Amino acid sequence: MMAGSGEGMHLAQLNVGRLVAPTDDPRVAEFMASLDRVNGLGRRMPGFVWMMEGSGSPGTGNTETKIDGDPQFVSNLTVWEDVQSLETFVFNTVHRQFYERRAEWFEVLGGMHFVMWWVEPGHRPTIEEALSRLSHLQTHGDSDAAFGWRWLREASLWREVGCSRVAAE
Repeated sequence: MMAGSGEGMHLAQLNVGRLVAPTDDPRVAEFMASLDRVNGLGRRMPGFVWMMEGSGSPGTGNTETKIDGDPQFVSNLTVWEDVQSLETFVFNTVHRQFYERRAEWFEVLGGMHFVMWWVEPGHRPTIEEALSRLSHLQTHGDSDAAFGWRWLREASLWREVGCSRVAAE
């Protein structure tokens, strides 16, 4: 079953990954050095609303927000006006190059690590709320409460890119 857009709502997304090495390790240096550029591009994209901020230190992105106390778990939590805005950023900008190279910098996680859900305009989700949505998706699958790309009728770019089930849903 697929659902349409949350009319009058904004789209929140959480993406969680575990780096293959600590943030100051040469194995993830290229990824770390690109965070400011990629996140800055995201902030300038049409339809971008909000991004959870990290330490504010150049090149660290949001790597200061730890999950389960693990310094190698990093997260990206954003809000967008609509599905198309998020899709355009993810799949039609330099972000796609980093997305396609994720295996170089991130461990393969055994379950879902990406979730989206609708939020009221003006709402800024917390990492706890986002992790709760991810847990809901892992437990119950796609629903109006938490979903992946497949759930969204208007999502199309992710299909064209040929994302794997583990990576994109």
